[in-house]
Formats: sequence, C-alpha cells, structure tokens
Amino acid sequence: MTKALDGIRVLDLTQWLQGPVCAQYLADFGAEVIHVERPVSGDGARGVRSIKALAIGDWNQYFQVINRNKKSLAIDLKNPEGQELFYELVEKSDVLLSNFVPENLKAWGLTWEKLRERNPRLVFATNTGYGHAREINRPSYDINVQALTGLMTRQGEPGEPPIYLGMGSGDTYGGLMSAFGIMVALHQRRRTGRGQYLDASLYGAQLFMAAPTLQPFLASRAPERSRYSMQQSRKGARNPLWNCYRAEDKWVFLCLANTDDNWSLLCRSLEGSELASDARFDSAEKRAEHNTELIALLDELLLGRRAGEWIESWRSLGIAAAPIQTMKDLAEDPQAWENDYFLKAHCDEVNREVEIRGLPITLSKTPGSVESLGPELGQDTELILADVLGMDWDRIGELKERGVIP
Repeated sequence: MTKALDGIRVLDLTQWLQGPVCAQYLADFGAEVIHVERPVSGDGARGVRSIKALAIGDWNQYFQVINRNKKSLAIDLKNPEGQELFYELVEKSDVLLSNFVPENLKAWGLTWEKLRERNPRLVFATNTGYGHAREINRPSYDINVQALTGLMTRQGEPGEPPIYLGMGSGDTYGGLMSAFGIMVALHQRRRTGRGQYLDASLYGAQLFMAAPTLQPFLASRAPERSRYSMQQSRKGARNPLWNCYRAEDKWVFLCLANTDDNWSLLCRSLEGSELASDARFDSAEKRAEHNTELIALLDELLLGRRAGEWIESWRSLGIAAAPIQTMKDLAEDPQAWENDYFLKAHCDEVNREVEIRGLPITLSKTPGSVESLGPELGQDTELILADVLGMDWDRIGELKERGVIP
C-alpha cells in the first residue's frame, strides 16, 4: 500500500532522541529516511545499554526503535570527498534534518546558505536546544530544559523538590513538533517550488507543553504563589472532586467539575456514606471552603475498595475517572494494542519478535507501519550511492579504499 510520504527523501543527520524521533515519524509514514552516520563508530546511541541505570534488555531498544524504517549511510563528513558526496545527495533530497550544533555543520560545509545553492527546493530543518535567535550552543537536555520552562514547579507536593516529568517527554514532543514543521514547509514548497529553513527547539516544544497553565499566567501575571505556577498539595486541592486518591490496590484519578449534579453522582457511588447529608459539603462553595476535610474523608472511603471496582461503578454513572497505571498495567492494555499504539516487530539483533511503541496517529487510507527496526551501521551505503547517485561499483570501491565510506 502506498504511504502518505512515499517519494519524500530525508537526510537524517541526527543522534540521540529529539532529531531521530522526528525522522522516525516521517519514516513510519513512508518517507525514505537515510540516517547519516560516522564510519566505524556511527550514531552514539548504538552503544546504549542502559537508561538511567535501568537495563534496556538484551537488545538496544533505544537505538532500534527511534531508527526504525530507516536506511543507514556511513560517510566521513570531515573528508572533502565525503562532503561532496553529501552535496550530491542533498541535490536529490527533499529534507535535511540535523540536531548537530551550528559549529559542526559549518565545519562540514553544511550550512543552509550553502545547501540551498545546491538545492533550492530543500527543506533544511534543525532541532536546537533553545531556538535559533539566542544561545543556540548552550548545552540542552530534556531535564534541564524542563527546569527552565517551569514544568517542574507544577509537579510534586509543596515543600518538596520539584519533580521531573519523565525522561524524554520533551524530546519526543519536540520531535513531533519538528515533523509538523517539516510537513508545513513541504506543503508551502508545493506552492512556491522553493524550500526554507526551519527550527524546532526543545525549549519551544516544552513551553508549548506548558500552555494550559502558562497562558493564564501570561494573561494575568498573577503572583508566583498563584495556582498557575506553583505546586499544590493533593490534600489541599481547591476542587476535591478533581483529585487523585488511593484505592485499596492503587491510585485513581477522579475528574469531576465541582457542581451539585456531579456531587450527587459521586455520593451515589459511595454506598453507605453520609457525605450526601453533610451540611459542610452541600454546595460548590462549601466543598471548596472545606476542601481539606472532604479530601480526608474521601481518602478514608476510597481505601475500602479496589481501583477496578471504583472505576466500574463510576463509569456506570458517567463519572470520568481512571486508574493511575504502572508500566506493567499499560503494557497489557488492549486499548493500546488494538489502536497500534503498541506493536510487535522482528528484531535481527536477538532474532525474535519484540514489543515496541507503535504509531500515535491513525490514517484510514495511508496508515503508517513498522517494516524494520534500526539498521546496521552503513548497511545501505553502497546501494544508496548506486541507486540515488547512479555511481558505478568501481567508483564505490575507490571511495572505500580512500576511507570516505567504510
């Protein structure tokens, strides 16, 4: 089946997470993505065997999954011949994606100014840490950018250290924003026939993630103690009906606006409880005023049943709620599997089928798919030079002898 991005060629000059996952999204939907790597050592992620001291298993899922559906081209970009080969590939490509610092790109002769001369239709996409306007060479990691954007200050209990949202959340979101930017630029190219430069930064992506609370703060410039920016205690939530509670076996999150109708529904689910007749909670204003007392009572009541029982009871009443799942729970969720959010694929490294995260977007006519996991270093080098550049095998052999390609 033809995929949505068939016919689009992407030169993927990235490593680690944000850039590679952007190219992975494009490859999933049919783009020919050529992952450009250093000869011998290749992408640094090829050597990853653990993440934050957590073993990743007997196969390198970190590299394999974010480089799925890609080809691998190994070429020495420090070599003038290697640079010229890359220019020839640029002339026959639609997108160049890079998350290397500008100094590296300049040293390799891969600036936007130079490459657009070789291919005016090229979409030149960079993934920087903070955007192209200032401090683009400042070190950036998902965790320290989360710190800068204020995301951490909205996590955790007051008086406790801010909490990191989770490894890679900003990177993967930034990769999706980058893929979106590339699609916009390609659409514009259809109108004008010319490419353009674009940047999607880790900082910009995480600021967008913070939008639901960041925008109200920008509009009001309320003091830092406001509910828009600071941590809040679960035990002091202004709306006790929109809060997390511990059931007998796990935590659950209750999601109800503080209205009298919703309060009535919740009380119906709390069989045998006298909360419905408690005068302290008979209006939205009183429930907000006596929030800590109500939360303490709900804490005690909800401990009496398992999470699944509460969720089933609430759903039958039209109450929005969800269990707070572990990774083990999530990996067994049929909803995720049946929507292809999780998939299985063959892994050559261990010669068996493995479970992987799947496709976040569903298209009815041109769906994405995972045809292969990450390629071996340089496995497609010779075929790319022959098929894309029309190079004969004698010339390819000469390049190998001179160390331009492995």
